[in-house]
Amino acid sequence: MRNLNDIFEALSKSAFRSTFHLKGKDLDYLRSKGLPVILVHARDFIAKRLTPAVLKNDGKQTPFAGHPVFIAQHATACCCRGCLGKWHKIPKGHTLTPAEEAYIVAVLERWLVKETKIRP
Repeated sequence: MRNLNDIFEALSKSAFRSTFHLKGKDLDYLRSKGLPVILVHARDFIAKRLTPAVLKNDGKQTPFAGHPVFIAQHATACCCRGCLGKWHKIPKGHTLTPAEEAYIVAVLERWLVKETKIRP
């Protein structure tokens, strides 16, 4: 796992990761539900879609739309085990630990907070 400042610095240099932003329904949904509720959703998505050691659909389990967390996952490279390994140094092949799950949620939270502050 990486330091949050370091990972956000690296992500800011990625043309692909920098294309993701909350807008429209996703931003409205986040604002209407509130960050605490969205983070509950994030924990659930992580537990179901990233935590298992083996995922039959790894690399395709996170939609590109439909929930603010999905957008955040792609923006922060927390979308699949391959990206977690490449960007966050969390290797494939093991069940995520509670500390790794908490780290991913912290990454998502930081991005979501930043997005709500820069979007009208």
